[in-house]
Amino acid sequence: VQLVESGGGLVQPGGSLRLSCAASGFHFSIYDMRWYRQAPGKERELVATISSAGGRGDYADSVKGRFLISRDNAKNTVYLQMNSLKPEDTAVYYCYVRTGPGSYWGQGTQVTVSS
Repeated sequence: VQLVESGGGLVQPGGSLRLSCAASGFHFSIYDMRWYRQAPGKERELVATISSAGGRGDYADSVKGRFLISRDNAKNTVYLQMNSLKPEDTAVYYCYVRTGPGSYWGQGTQVTVSS
């Protein structure tokens, strides 16, 4: 199983970024996918979840209305569109999947929100 995140970077407050997570090594379309984040000195927190079939997704209260999770099962990719970014969104963002045999993390992508 491999999860590879991309799309992070430095953005000003109020800006937007779109993260991608390319998945391989498992049957992507039958598993829920999640995005987590971890800020310096803080525990890793769940940001968003999307079911295997797609749909609206579930979100942490801190990002609700600003972030949108989506997936393309034909491309084995899950996305996180992040709008109206705030300095407190600064963190390393991780893609995650739990399959039958185990659970897997990507290497993470850094998002820094700063003026």
